[in-house]
Amino acid sequence: MNENNSKIDIILNSAEKLMCTMESNNCDITVDMIAKNAGIGKGSIYYYFESKDEIIDAVIERSYTSAIQEYFTVTEKCDTTFEKVKMLFSSMVCREFQDSRKNIIQSLHVQDDMLLHCKMMITAIKTVSPILEQLLKEGMQDGSVYTESPHESAEMVVAMLTFLLNQSFFPTDDQSTYRKLKLYAKVLENSLQAEPGSFDFLFTPVNK
Repeated sequence: MNENNSKIDIILNSAEKLMCTMESNNCDITVDMIAKNAGIGKGSIYYYFESKDEIIDAVIERSYTSAIQEYFTVTEKCDTTFEKVKMLFSSMVCREFQDSRKNIIQSLHVQDDMLLHCKMMITAIKTVSPILEQLLKEGMQDGSVYTESPHESAEMVVAMLTFLLNQSFFPTDDQSTYRKLKLYAKVLENSLQAEPGSFDFLFTPVNK
C-alpha cells in the first residue's frame, strides 16, 4: 500500500468510526472531528477530499466494494448461475457485514438521516446492479430466469430490496420483515419467470 492510500484509509477509518458511534445523524460530523479522531492535520484531509460529504460518500462506497469483493471470492465455489444469484441476494438480506469494515452499512441503516439513506441506496444500486444484470443474462442462457430487460430488471430488483430493508423508511420487526420478504420473493419469481420457490431463501434467514 502506498503512502497516499494509507493516508486515505486513515481518514476513511476515522470518519467510519464517527459515523458508527454518533448518537445523532451524520450532519453533526465535521472535518475537524475527523482530523482529530485520525490524529492528522485538517489540511491533510483537504489534500485528499474536498468536503466532509465526499469523505462520507467514500466510506459508503468502500464498504459496499469490500462486501462485493468478498461475494466474488465466495462465488468462485458456486457451480450454477442461480447459486451465484442466491449468494448475492443472501449477502444483502442477511447483512453479512460482521467485520469492522462492513459494520458501517448495518449501522447506517438505523440512523435517522434521509440524505444518507438515499446515498446508500444509490451506492447499492450502482455497485450491485451490474453484477445482478450479468447474472440475469447468464440465467437466461441456462433457462433459470428470463427477463426482456436485464439492465432495468437488475436496477429495479436491487432498488426494491434496498428500500425494503431500510429501517429508516420501514421501521419494522422480524415478523413484518419476514412477510415483506416473502411477498418480494413471489414478485421476483413471477417477474423473472423462475421456478416456484426459487427465491424462498430470501425470507428463511429471518425469524418467523
